[in-house]
Amino acid sequence: MSLNLPRPAVSRLGIKLFVVILGVNVAISALVFLGVSRSLDRGFLEYLDTTQAARAETLAEGLGEEWANRGDWQWLRVSPSAWQRLVRQQLWPGAGMPPQGIERRLGDPKDFVLHDAEGLPVIGLPPDDEEEAATLRWLPILHEGERVGTLGYRPPEQLMARMDRIFLSRQQRNLAIIVASLGVASLLLAGGLSWWLGRRTRSMALATRRLTEGDYSIRLPERGQDELSRLSRDFNVLAATLEASREARSRWVSDIAHELRTPLAVLRGEIEAMQDGIRRLDLENLHSLAQEVGQLERLVADLRLLSQSDAGALEVQLAPMDLAESLLSRLEEAGGWLADSGITLETEVREGARIRGDLQRLRQLWNNLLDNTCAYTRAPGRLRVTLDASPQGIRVRWEDSAPGVPEGELGRLTERLYRVEGSRNRASGGSGLGLSIAAALVKAHGGEMHATPSPLGGLCWTLIFPPLADDRLREETP
Repeated sequence: MSLNLPRPAVSRLGIKLFVVILGVNVAISALVFLGVSRSLDRGFLEYLDTTQAARAETLAEGLGEEWANRGDWQWLRVSPSAWQRLVRQQLWPGAGMPPQGIERRLGDPKDFVLHDAEGLPVIGLPPDDEEEAATLRWLPILHEGERVGTLGYRPPEQLMARMDRIFLSRQQRNLAIIVASLGVASLLLAGGLSWWLGRRTRSMALATRRLTEGDYSIRLPERGQDELSRLSRDFNVLAATLEASREARSRWVSDIAHELRTPLAVLRGEIEAMQDGIRRLDLENLHSLAQEVGQLERLVADLRLLSQSDAGALEVQLAPMDLAESLLSRLEEAGGWLADSGITLETEVREGARIRGDLQRLRQLWNNLLDNTCAYTRAPGRLRVTLDASPQGIRVRWEDSAPGVPEGELGRLTERLYRVEGSRNRASGGSGLGLSIAAALVKAHGGEMHATPSPLGGLCWTLIFPPLADDRLREETP
């Protein structure tokens, strides 16, 4: 069950994300602004230079034609207005008035200077204004290959200064508006993203802190399919696992205390009875004490074996061996014992099932399964053991007759100190460690063990052992 976490305060991670995202976007916007502004500046100047040069060449050709018609430049010296009309006619033929804006500025008659063939001014600068003349660009005016004059025009840089950079300023203003809009959008994006990420990560940090403090009931909300949602699910699985482990450990300690308390109580009672003279100190009573001590020794040995299995330190000496031979040998020895318990033994074991195993540990495995069958199978009963090949490996099926086990309890049979009937009757249920030890022994051999309902009415244990790498179970031929 999910718990309500306290409302997260300001997240440091969120603040860092906000600063980083906003800083990166502002830096990118600034670089874009500078880059585009410089590109506009250069491109615009190149455009002006090309346009102005083309207009100057057109005007120079027109002036050459006018000189051919009139034979000199005197008519321009006496009539400055004629210069303005001539420029407009050459640059904008057929137009009553020149266009507005930059096009008009590029064709302003004041931006052109006309000198005659001797270098004397006709329109514009006097010849002694060398500094101003050095800033102009000059084109020869030709007639039939002979220079009859010189046309000067102002470069684009001077025109830009005069026009107060109208066009470029306007474009830069529009670009600034766009960049500012991007900055505001980045601000909103950085704020929303940092708040969302910071809130989720802080919730995870708070939940992790409570988990380290021992509160395993904490759960994170699982929403979405992104990495953070998968991390929340993994966190919840971890919390559930730790909670189950703590409950199992608590139950484990309680069950061990119970199992140890019973034989110790019996020992204490018998010893006190002997001390008080109620019971005699003879061989029979000492034998009873020895049985309780033996029960304690077996319980301690079982606990030690399980602890070694958990630590991966279980002593198992694996060597090539025949699993069928080991199983048949133990079942033949137990035939009389099973018959005395009213249980009929049926076997179907195929030979040649070679595995890497430990003969002593496998014998301990068969003993635990036999003890479980004898303890719970009602007489008259049946035990059927088969060994054959399966796609997973060498399979051993251990089936007994009624009583059975509810399907909801099958997965818990190998839990330590677990009994299906729920009582603590040691006479009927033993210590509750036999099946746990059997599962640990199968695992030590690289196999697996699971329980299913038996067709005979009881329980069916299926044990899968990996065969030797270069050896498979040999099928019998008819």
